Order: sequence, then structure tokens, then C-alpha cells
Amino acid sequence: MVNTKVTLSGIELDNPIIPASGTFGFGYEFAHLYDINMLGTFSFKGTTKDARFGNPTPRIAETPCGMLNSVGLQNPGVEKVISEELPKLKQVFKKKVMANVSGFAVEDYAYTCEKLDSEDQIGWFEVNISCPNVHGGGLAFGTSAKNAEAVTKAVKKVTNKPVYIKLSPNVTDITEIAKACEAAGADGVSLINTLLGMRIDLKTKKPILANKMGGFSGPAIKPVALRMIYQVYDAVKIPIIGMGGVSTAEDVIEMMLAGATAVQVGAANLVEPFACKNIIEDLPRVMEKYKINNLSDIIGGAHNG
Repeated sequence: MVNTKVTLSGIELDNPIIPASGTFGFGYEFAHLYDINMLGTFSFKGTTKDARFGNPTPRIAETPCGMLNSVGLQNPGVEKVISEELPKLKQVFKKKVMANVSGFAVEDYAYTCEKLDSEDQIGWFEVNISCPNVHGGGLAFGTSAKNAEAVTKAVKKVTNKPVYIKLSPNVTDITEIAKACEAAGADGVSLINTLLGMRIDLKTKKPILANKMGGFSGPAIKPVALRMIYQVYDAVKIPIIGMGGVSTAEDVIEMMLAGATAVQVGAANLVEPFACKNIIEDLPRVMEKYKINNLSDIIGGAHNG
């Protein structure tokens, strides 16, 4: 019998599979399809201080082997997440959940995390630093080591729960950002967030997305994600949650060998609502095929020798 359990900052997961933020809502939307308690955990919809309608439409575009999105962090705001979304989630999910938090100023991140900190169901914070810094000329927090450090420190001051910083791949050296987060007290890092991309409509001769550019995700980005996870594993000592193009149990094993302790599944959920369920059910078969008894033993295994 194989063992699929892993431990993420002191909390044991039955398996390393985590639906990624923005692809699984607040969980209860999927609960009528299957028992979501089979998941390791999941990262709920990106939450901001205030409610956001999101970007204008169209904000989704298909691409070969992937998709583009510029949804723009549509969410009801932290107060309603606490009063409406989490109580509904509690009825169908009995495990600790990951709270994904976004902001446009350092104070936004701290405010939202402090509000959510008292919610017992939240086990970890996943802090998305791919947002534009409105006080810093619009440059994303995640493209500056200094800004990433500032957000990490601010969030760590308001919570004792594990804080994972979600890193942007749209940088020259992702290890520099990861090391800055570690130095500022981050308990772990999540990577990679979406790559910046675009599509152009040949009929209108204009960008398909109203926002012109959007986040590129899906199977096509997996080699980039694996490369960055591998690099960050060598650069820091804190755990990594890997993501980017994962759609099979084999992809999960590959991410873990690169250095991930747990693995998020994103765009695949939008194509196949049962994607995470299928991966979890197939994991034991794939582990046996590659003679893996304990998943936790293979973390960073590709770095050996």
C-alpha cells in the first residue's frame, strides 16, 4: 500500500493535490459533483479588502495547449467571504483550507489577512504578489524583491498561521524573489503564477481580451514551471507548492521531483471539473508504476546525484 500523505508547514495532507485559487471558487460549487474532502486542501478564490467586479469582458481566451484570463480578481471582498462564503464552505469541507489573498498596497494585504486570521478553518495564507502596486507606479509586487519582502513582513506581523507567497514567473530571476520572501519570514512559496500573454483576433485585428493582455496557463507552461521550481528548491530552505500546467498524476510526480511538497491544479479544473478527483484516484497506480512507496520521500529527488 502506497502512502500519499505529505506535510505542509506542520499540517498533514492526505495527498498533495490542491485546486488552485481562481479555478475552484469557494469549494462548495464543486461539492455537488464529488466529495471534496478527498482533496489535500484547496486554495479559495483570491480575496481582496474590498469587493471587486473584475475586468471588462471578454476576459477569457483559448490558446493551443492553454488559456488566457484577465478576470481581474473578481470577488465579494473579505467581509462577505467571512460572513457568507466560509459558512457555506464549512458545511461541505471539514479540512483546513488555504486562503488566497491579493491587494494593491501593502496595507491591503495586511488588512485582509488580519481579518481572516481568526477564522479557524483557514490553515494557511497564500499571498498573491502578482498584483500591481498602485503606490509604486503599477509594477507588480512580485517583480521586485524589495516589494515582495515588504508584503511578506506586513502579513507575518498580523498572523501566526503559515504564509506562502505566490510568486510571479514574469521576472528575470525568480530565485531572487524567493530568497527575499524567505528572509522576510515566509513559511513557503507557491509557484508559478500565470505568464503574461495575449491573443489577437484576425478578423477585428485587435487583442481578443478587453484588457489586451492576460495570464497564460495550461499544459504549455509546465516546462517553465518545472524549471523555476527546480531553481527555487536549490535557492531556499522553505517548502514549495508547485503549479503550472498540471493535469495528470504523472505531472504531480514530476513537480515533486523538481522540489514541490504539494501541487496545485489550475486550468485543468476549468476543462474537466473532476480533474483533481481523477488525479488523486490515479496517484497510487502511478506511484506503484515508478516504485514510489511514500510520496514525501521524492520531494526534490531530481536534485540527487
